[in-house]
Amino acid sequence: MTCILRIEACDQSAGIHLPPEDCVFRWWAPVPEGSVDVEQIAREAFARANPTTIPIGIVPENKPGSIGLVGMPVWMWVQDPGIHTMGPLTATAPAGSATVTSTGRVASIDWDMGDRTTVTCRGTGTVYKDSYGTKDSPDCGHRYEKQGDPYTVTATSHWVVAWHGAGQSGTFTLDRTSTTQIVVGEAHVITQ
Repeated sequence: MTCILRIEACDQSAGIHLPPEDCVFRWWAPVPEGSVDVEQIAREAFARANPTTIPIGIVPENKPGSIGLVGMPVWMWVQDPGIHTMGPLTATAPAGSATVTSTGRVASIDWDMGDRTTVTCRGTGTVYKDSYGTKDSPDCGHRYEKQGDPYTVTATSHWVVAWHGAGQSGTFTLDRTSTTQIVVGEAHVITQ
């Protein structure tokens, strides 16, 4: 806010009198308390920091010829986790004469498996290796009971963001969602 004060005498001690339009003083007025929505500034700053959806890692994979089997383990994980997909991610922005800082991280990931089952995982999960064979994932897995061609798997990462600035503080949540599809079939034993 720019305020302008006009006075008739700029320097009365020197006996100089000027018309009001020739003597202008400018100053910055402080932002009145309560006129800035600090939480909204924190939300906008954090959104500009670009918290993104997770790149899904899953076995069976979403590629031609990759088929899982009913009753076999499915492993889910965050492929290449980083600060923009898991945190901690920090952003700052001005709020009047103060600065607001927001720091967020993913608290959990809900995996909607497409079969009316949701698996909640805390952390990035474990990347599957062929040497694990038919073992269950130690921290983020599922087993399908019916075949699906395909199942749509949706991963929703739940960010928790703490912010502070301008004498205020708080938290808010933010969700990011990514999807993939996998095929799950049934194994049939052929006897003669």
